[in-house]
Amino acid sequence: MVMPANDEQLLEQFREPSARPRVFALLAEKYSPRLYWHIRRLVVNHEDANDVLQNTMMRAWNGLPQFRMDARLYTWLYRIATNECLNFLEVKRKRMSVSLEDMPDRMASQLHAEPGFDSQRLEWKIQLAIQQLPEKQKLVFTLRYFDEMPYEEMSRVLGTSVGALKASYHHAVKKVERCITGQD
Repeated sequence: MVMPANDEQLLEQFREPSARPRVFALLAEKYSPRLYWHIRRLVVNHEDANDVLQNTMMRAWNGLPQFRMDARLYTWLYRIATNECLNFLEVKRKRMSVSLEDMPDRMASQLHAEPGFDSQRLEWKIQLAIQQLPEKQKLVFTLRYFDEMPYEEMSRVLGTSVGALKASYHHAVKKVERCITGQD
């Protein structure tokens, strides 16, 4: 498939009902890999990440005809993915009857069960440290550190002020550093 030059062209083509399936396939091809890894960092498990990504793409498909371009398409999709992750984690927490305080330990144990897990490798240490963060800090850290999302964009995705996001990121970085160096 030939990718349109930019999102505006993609959305313009989407307005033609007969082109919607083809255009949505282009949209999925363009954004699914980034969305998958954003989701995966939050829900940990590959199968869960695929389920959440599928839900995200279904919501995007249903909402795209009403998309007004008040935000960038990328921001809108990340907001949907983030909300889907939060909903998924909340349902999972309730289903498992796990308290909010115990959820990081549960997520860390899922990470230990992942194929190829090696607690001595830095990338696994970072993932374990991230799972210990409070939910808001985890979101901010993953969006900033892994996705390199600007604070202004994060503000639109999470509906939080830039100052609060910077503070959350700072605290998250300090906690991750302490966890990695064994000072926690």
